[in-house]
Amino acid sequence: VQLQASGGGLVQAGDSLRLSCVASGRTRADYAMGWFRQAPGKEREVVAVISWASGRIYYADSVKGRFTIARDNAKNTVHLQMNEMKPEDAAVYYCTADLTFDDIVKGVGIEYWGQGTLVTVSS
Repeated sequence: VQLQASGGGLVQAGDSLRLSCVASGRTRADYAMGWFRQAPGKEREVVAVISWASGRIYYADSVKGRFTIARDNAKNTVHLQMNEMKPEDAAVYYCTADLTFDDIVKGVGIEYWGQGTLVTVSS
């Protein structure tokens, strides 16, 4: 499975940005998918995770109420809508996929990682 993330860019604080990740190859609809981010000098952190049927969703406390994760299984795509962005949201964002929702939430043993997309937020 290959994950291709896109949508990163430069925005101002308070603006919105939408990231997308398309899965290709031997994709399976029952994969949970999620987003991580890593800012310079900081540890990688989970941002949001969605189960295959969208029945379970997890958000990091830092993004609750501002970010929304959604998926379109027909298009093998997951999106991350980021609103009210803050300078601390600036990071490289990575798309992930794994059969186990909790593995992505915990950040362990994740099966697939996409390349990162850079998000820059100016204050």
